[in-house]
Amino acid sequence: MEWENQTILVEFFLKGLSGYPKLELLFFVLILIMYVVILLGNGTLILISVLDSHLHTPMYFFLGNLSFLDICYTSTSIPSTLVSFLSERKTISFSGCAVQMFLGLAMGTTECVLLGMMAFDRYVAICNPLRYPVIMSKDSYVPMATGSWIIGLVNSAVQTAFVVQLPFCRNNVINHFSCEILAVMKLACADISGNEFIMLVATTLFILTPLLLIIISYSLIISSILKIRTSEGRSKVFSTCSAHLTVVIIFYGTILFMYMKPKSKKTLNSDDLDATDKLISMFYGVMTPMMNPLIYSLRNKDVKEAVKHLLKKMCLTSKWERDK
Repeated sequence: MEWENQTILVEFFLKGLSGYPKLELLFFVLILIMYVVILLGNGTLILISVLDSHLHTPMYFFLGNLSFLDICYTSTSIPSTLVSFLSERKTISFSGCAVQMFLGLAMGTTECVLLGMMAFDRYVAICNPLRYPVIMSKDSYVPMATGSWIIGLVNSAVQTAFVVQLPFCRNNVINHFSCEILAVMKLACADISGNEFIMLVATTLFILTPLLLIIISYSLIISSILKIRTSEGRSKVFSTCSAHLTVVIIFYGTILFMYMKPKSKKTLNSDDLDATDKLISMFYGVMTPMMNPLIYSLRNKDVKEAVKHLLKKMCLTSKWERDK
């Protein structure tokens, strides 16, 4: 019986919103619009961080990496999700699922570590401004960003390698929009306690440790800001880190709500996700990358000026080509 219940899976079925056919077209339009905004917003931030010499600083170097990361992260799942909304065939090959797991986990881990690095950068800028050029020199912030990518890729490679080696049963239905690693693990016909332990260690190291660094950094930042006597001075200093803090709250707040939200008895007794869980998952995967460039552009004068300068330059170039 054990042998008969096992098979070599060649594809998975992504359930997504299959139980809500009327919502699929609505979600297709919404997610498509969000994806276009993600590409335009983050693409613009990358462009101005490269072209504008005033933005050649550690903070904007990290921001450029974050924007590129958000584009990569959403591009691993959104295009296939959009296709599945319009297609009756909602399957993904085993190899395609493995690639999606690897890229999604790699980008998510890298973003956690990168947000921690950005918090440290803000701490040094506010609490040790005189030493900032020395501590956050190019020899420091480039390896910091590179290290974030390496950590994400290595962590994902290890976890994905362990998952793809698991034997899978006939059940190939993933109750998710994409190949989320935990959802895939639950389909295995083997003890996954080892995989769960590896995931727990990785979560502690690469999600909770950066969060601890962020909490410590902002505790010291707030303590330093409170020592400033004038409200105008406090407001000016806080504005230099408010955008990053907002991004951190949205990013980690969504994760905490997603995993700490009380489950219904039906959800606890099965592996099903209710509609609310799926919407939260979508918010985490789509809304956060879309909000990042909006937050940084609306709350940052340097970014606003750089965007205006870029648009002005593009208009002048276009006019010159027409006149020519």
